[in-house]
Amino acid sequence: MSDSVSDCTEPRRSAVTEAEVEALVRGICFKTGPPRFLGVELEWLVHESRSPRLPVPPERLEAAYAALRALPLSSALTVEPGGQLELSSAPAASLMECVGSVSADLDAVRAVLREADLALSGLGQDPWNPPTRFLHDPRYDAMETYLDRTGPEGRAMMCTSASVQVCLDAGYEEPGPLGHGRRWWLAHQLGAVLVAAFANSPMACGQPTGWRSTRQSLWAAMDPGRTSAPPLDGDPRTAWARHVLDAPVMCVRAPSGPWDVPEGLSFRAWTRSDAPPDREDLDYHQTTLFPPVRPRGHLELRMIDAQSGESGWIVPLAVTAALFDDAEAAETAYRTVKPLAERAGSLPAPRNPLWTAAARAGLTDPELREAAVTCFAAAADALPRIGASPEVQEAVAEFTDRYVARGRCPADDILDHADGTDHLFNGTDLRSTEHLLPGKDIRT
Repeated sequence: MSDSVSDCTEPRRSAVTEAEVEALVRGICFKTGPPRFLGVELEWLVHESRSPRLPVPPERLEAAYAALRALPLSSALTVEPGGQLELSSAPAASLMECVGSVSADLDAVRAVLREADLALSGLGQDPWNPPTRFLHDPRYDAMETYLDRTGPEGRAMMCTSASVQVCLDAGYEEPGPLGHGRRWWLAHQLGAVLVAAFANSPMACGQPTGWRSTRQSLWAAMDPGRTSAPPLDGDPRTAWARHVLDAPVMCVRAPSGPWDVPEGLSFRAWTRSDAPPDREDLDYHQTTLFPPVRPRGHLELRMIDAQSGESGWIVPLAVTAALFDDAEAAETAYRTVKPLAERAGSLPAPRNPLWTAAARAGLTDPELREAAVTCFAAAADALPRIGASPEVQEAVAEFTDRYVARGRCPADDILDHADGTDHLFNGTDLRSTEHLLPGKDIRT
């Protein structure tokens, strides 16, 4: 979710017209060509090593992050509003290159955090603590003001959620299983299966929430103009350009002082005003849109909960890469999820019945379970073809056996150990979740 954009400190540039906005968005957000690169963005909750339920004091977080910023990492390191840590990989030429570089960065990060008696947790939602903002700057002040207008979910999203975001090339210009139109459609239908299979956030403030993915339920409850997908029944470029223009403006940046948070102002209306936006305003506006699939030249899949275990994040990365970048697996996935589109109906993700069922029921939903079984099998067949190591293949197989084949997801393990009070895992600390994935190193 964190998009690093500098404050508005330079002289104002030339205003952009409505037509220019549409042309810019169409030209930038879907850069087509053979799928060559892969990336991942990992968000983590940071907690006390000895008492993971206790919030980390801000001064300790600040000191730890200062030390982390001095590390020579391949990934970009940023901090989320609630103090969550994010690592964003550089574009990698293969799955194993991505796994290797991010794993090395995580080893370095964890070593620094251990010195400060801190640790990382892979959960989609903080199971114990209410939202508390760590970062206080104009961007997040404005975001909080805007999101508070529609309910408390925005603050929880900002401060207590974490995800695995997989970044894929947009695909070929021409039709076919690797074409950009097919990949765009597939990302939104297969996205529900990924939500269900990797749901890992059934708790908040010490209580079960009724959702396998509480994190996904937050996105669905927020402002639909900001978090919904555009219609999928037309050209992706046209649909996304219209979506950008019609989306509400979150804030108008200022060189000093608080940023203005307008009400009811779309970007299209802003371009028609007496003080229209410039190119930097357009770029910034797009970083404030949070649909489940965001085109940024590549496709950013944002629907997967953070995963438990030091290497748990590798499984959704490997499965997603296999289902999108291997033509045979992509065709199987497309045919498998096509019947689910009827269930999704006309409502956009993440608010349609299919996505709601995925977030609430996980793989206890029979149709999602059946689709997941087929898609994970296709991914397993494709992994050797995309160069996955035997260890990565084994990790995907073990996740499939433990969860997918049984109609379960990681959230079900948490619920099995929740007693319905404010005690999670019957009093054991979060480190006990390391058993949820194989303890062996699967990075080689």
